[in-house]
Amino acid sequence: MQLRVPVVTACAAVLAVVGITRAASAADTYPQRAIRLLIPYPPGGAGDIVGRLLGVRLGESLGQQVVVDNRGGGAQVIATEIVAKAPPDGYTLFLASATHGINPGLQKKLPYDSIKDFAPITLVASSPLVFVAHPSLGVSTIQELVAAAKAQPPGRINYGSSGPGTGGHLAVELLSWMAGIKFTHVPYKGAGPALLDLIGGQVQLVCTSPLPAMPHVKSGKLRALAKTGRTRSRATPEIPTVAEAGYSGYEASLWYALLAPARTPAPIISLLHTQTVNAIKSSNVTAQLLAQGAEPVGNSPRELDAFLRAEIDRWTKLIERANIRAD
Repeated sequence: MQLRVPVVTACAAVLAVVGITRAASAADTYPQRAIRLLIPYPPGGAGDIVGRLLGVRLGESLGQQVVVDNRGGGAQVIATEIVAKAPPDGYTLFLASATHGINPGLQKKLPYDSIKDFAPITLVASSPLVFVAHPSLGVSTIQELVAAAKAQPPGRINYGSSGPGTGGHLAVELLSWMAGIKFTHVPYKGAGPALLDLIGGQVQLVCTSPLPAMPHVKSGKLRALAKTGRTRSRATPEIPTVAEAGYSGYEASLWYALLAPARTPAPIISLLHTQTVNAIKSSNVTAQLLAQGAEPVGNSPRELDAFLRAEIDRWTKLIERANIRAD
């Protein structure tokens, strides 16, 4: 009996083999030119510092320059879309931040899928936020903050953030929901203005990055109530976590993850993962990340995928529950 294979099926099989062979060949010689690392915020901020630090070290280990491309604006959607639609050849990478896990719940019509359009490489670092209060509020701990909020009419205590749907905004809303209290949100166009108004007493509370806040805590202008990480930070071990105040499971950290476009060949992802983790674990990079208030991570692509899915699910539920809007 003669077995006949349809011509269309045979051609498809041949094309598939050719595609796999070409991908494998490209991975064997990767990288042959400069790699572009998109950073979804302007130069000078904490994320930009982390990205440039990683880019230099990664470029050295790969033998090709890693060119940082700052594409701020659009709540990070602009840079994210560029990466999602870039060729999956390993020459376009993306330093995603915590906003990547927030946007799916906040913006219902994103021009990309935050999971399906990206190939996870590794979680680079995680940085807890810090709750800081103006001394006039008269609180020094999260327990005292919650007690003060419950002793006053709902919304009497106000807090500033760098904008609706940002990490600092959602961190306060998460505490509000878990503690059964209500604050009044005052959004600003950036963390800097919010912090300045907190120092001036125009708002009473801010949850923000430790880097710009801690100098004002040390000078006595502000009080640090708690950090938002799962465990205490190595940089400031004297500051307790929100979870230690009785809110088990509370966590709201800034984080930075390295992603590539979906369908980037597995050998390229494997190489990038190995070299990125080596960079993160190097004493020089570790020291500089800790100096920025960030904890080095370096997990596996599978672990990062699970982390991203959990972040999107967690923040989407909170955004819907608190009726948070982008504008």
